[in-house]
Amino acid sequence: MNPTQMAHEHVLVLRCQAGDHDAFAGLFERYQAPLKYYLRRLLDSPELADDVLQTVWLKVLRGVKRLRRPDAFRTWLYRIARNEAFQQLRRDRRWIEVQESLPAQEQEEDEEEEEPPAADAARIHAALGQLSSPHRDVLMLRFLEDLSYVEIAEIVNSSVGTVRSRLHYAKAAMKRILEE
Repeated sequence: MNPTQMAHEHVLVLRCQAGDHDAFAGLFERYQAPLKYYLRRLLDSPELADDVLQTVWLKVLRGVKRLRRPDAFRTWLYRIARNEAFQQLRRDRRWIEVQESLPAQEQEEDEEEEEPPAADAARIHAALGQLSSPHRDVLMLRFLEDLSYVEIAEIVNSSVGTVRSRLHYAKAAMKRILEE
């Protein structure tokens, strides 16, 4: 993000903190599409990503006034999104564990089968889906969202060295997957 865009974003955040609904709409417009893409890659489900995205924007709306550093909005936003996505994944895992523990006759018989991925899906998206969650996460934050190592470290709650290491191994894994 160039300095002019950053300054404009800071003004939007400050106006939003003052209760300006148009400023919130501006932030929403700026981040809705990239955030949606990020969540879809993390959750591997468009419907689930849309649900989590709504939760994220509600949390942003309720919490933006407490944001101490307007220049940290993007990092704060992605941290909320990441935390909500992982919370949803944990809930889903518990649901699957409960479903698997039920006797076969108690499970719903008309469960929908998961649709196969579209045949024309980009190889890069397919490769992202094969990466481990921590590797996919740092790759998307770095190369799709153009965040710095420091920002990524804040979002994933780790050190900059860990982020660099994960990026190194994620790029190597991505290269292996794409070469296959």
